[in-house]
Amino acid sequence: METPHQIGRYEVRRVVGRGGMAVVLESWDPVLHRLLAVKLVDKTSLDASIAHDALRRFKREAQAAARLTHPNVVQVYEYGEEEAYAWIAMEYVPGKPLTAYLDEGLRTEIHRVRDIVGQLLDALAYSHGQGVVHRDIKPANLLVTADGQIKVTDFGIARIEASNFTQRGDMLGTPSYMSPEQYMGEAIDGRSDIFSAGVILYELLTGERPFTGDSSGQIMQKILHEMPANPSELNPQVPPQVDWVVQKALAKDADDRFMSAREFHAALYSAIPDAPVEDVVPEAQRSAHGAIHAARKLRTIVRTAGDTMGPSSTAPAVFLPEPTQSQAKHRILFVDDEERILTALKTIFRSKYHVLTAANGMEALDFIKRFKIPVVVSDQRMPGMLGVELLRRAREISPDSVRILLTGYSDLASIVGSINDGEVYRFISKPWDNQELQKVIGEAVAIGAKMLDRTRTQLTLPESLDAAILVLDDKREVYAALDRMAADKLEMLYAKNIQEALTQLESKEVAVLVADIDMEAENYLVFFNLLKSKYPQILVIVLTGASDSELVIHLINEAQIYRFLNKPVNLSLMQQYLHSALGRYAEYKTAPELLERHRVSESKSAASGFGQMVVQRLRSLKNVFALQAK
Repeated sequence: METPHQIGRYEVRRVVGRGGMAVVLESWDPVLHRLLAVKLVDKTSLDASIAHDALRRFKREAQAAARLTHPNVVQVYEYGEEEAYAWIAMEYVPGKPLTAYLDEGLRTEIHRVRDIVGQLLDALAYSHGQGVVHRDIKPANLLVTADGQIKVTDFGIARIEASNFTQRGDMLGTPSYMSPEQYMGEAIDGRSDIFSAGVILYELLTGERPFTGDSSGQIMQKILHEMPANPSELNPQVPPQVDWVVQKALAKDADDRFMSAREFHAALYSAIPDAPVEDVVPEAQRSAHGAIHAARKLRTIVRTAGDTMGPSSTAPAVFLPEPTQSQAKHRILFVDDEERILTALKTIFRSKYHVLTAANGMEALDFIKRFKIPVVVSDQRMPGMLGVELLRRAREISPDSVRILLTGYSDLASIVGSINDGEVYRFISKPWDNQELQKVIGEAVAIGAKMLDRTRTQLTLPESLDAAILVLDDKREVYAALDRMAADKLEMLYAKNIQEALTQLESKEVAVLVADIDMEAENYLVFFNLLKSKYPQILVIVLTGASDSELVIHLINEAQIYRFLNKPVNLSLMQQYLHSALGRYAEYKTAPELLERHRVSESKSAASGFGQMVVQRLRSLKNVFALQAK
């Protein structure tokens, strides 16, 4: 068929794959400014005898996948139909199917096999919990990203609970990976996917499929009646206990298999335990849930990182040789009470970093007390200790570690606490964008590693500071109150708008900017972003009466504000924040390398007329750090 230039609102860029009745198109969403994949079926090319069932199955793929939001499942955004086409808009995964690597004869060691299949089992445990049975698990439907993450795709023949799309007697699937009950046309459940996952595990361990034949009939006979050789007979590196796990997954009778993907996952990790590492598990009292994580948390299945994969790229990191023991890797600590989130994060980052994980705040604090950890990334809502409290205590124990909040919740109190108590470097929302997350973590590790290597000195606030406090507010009440508190010890400046603030900044070195942003909040965000990108040493304290969580997140990520205060202003708290900010400014003068922690990149708004005006004015600032301005 002729490839259209546009599907719905999506701009088509190129064909990235073909298979069956569909073509996959790399596309661009001009509204949300993101790359995505569009899976397209040309209705006019379908034979009339199969068109109805084929289109029904295609729509079911979208319905099944749309129910699932998981790091190891390709996310579906939208389903649409036009006169000539039916299409699914979905997450774009820059990678290749697992089939491509198996066909090239690539092999990997057993810990990596475990983690590849472990990700698949995590996805299956989740999808089964949502009432979706995939029914066509095979290497071709497992995409491998550049960082080794597995993404399950193609739910075209999935069975959805409470639907009658698939009836007893249907036989759909791929011959070598189909379960006995699929061949027999019997009713199926999640244990059929477990069988298919067992076939993939066998193939990864041995390089051979457990059931082969010259025809689908021969393959069916072996699946129904023959037991394959133990993997250890074909690969001596496979421990005998893994044979039991594989054979149980491949049992002919579904009742003899693992009852759930989670049970399969636990058995696999028990049979292939973590490699020994120099670090030891913290000696803290743990709940039963925490003990499970403690047994897994110090996994160091390290890999050499690969470049982003394209159509002609080489194998991803999961297939590359292990680095030598002498290669030092910076630690990252991820804290989350959901095991699937920790598994996904380990998969993404363990090629470059020594990844530690904790299921709760107390486990995390044990790690922070024992080891130098450049970056701590925490969820917010966890039993026992909220993420904001954890980051506050982490700051007390290891102030030079970079702290990041990674959460699916955006309640204002938590976000404000992450600023004022945790001094977070960034706020990242779930579900995250892999590329953006890796960029932020990379920047944070570089900063945190440098900070942890420095010699800390006890700083005291100097009696006098040759820098002013600038209050930016359309009313003078806050300025007047702070001026009274300063009592001639500090120079106070006032501006009623951004233009006046820029004039004040041009005339005097400013240490702290206190700004009420209730008016023109978007312009203030642009102003702060450009100010911090040029002069990160200026500490910004924001005042507002608004309750806008998204605005505060932008103030963290784009402006690195120092403190946030709701109005009416608590003057006692304001005094504490000013004292802390002035101490931090004095610290910057003795250790200017700290500034990199607070520098931000210019936002796209810098190109606006207002942004260009601010940029021009900032170039003339009189500041002791002017040589560092960019």
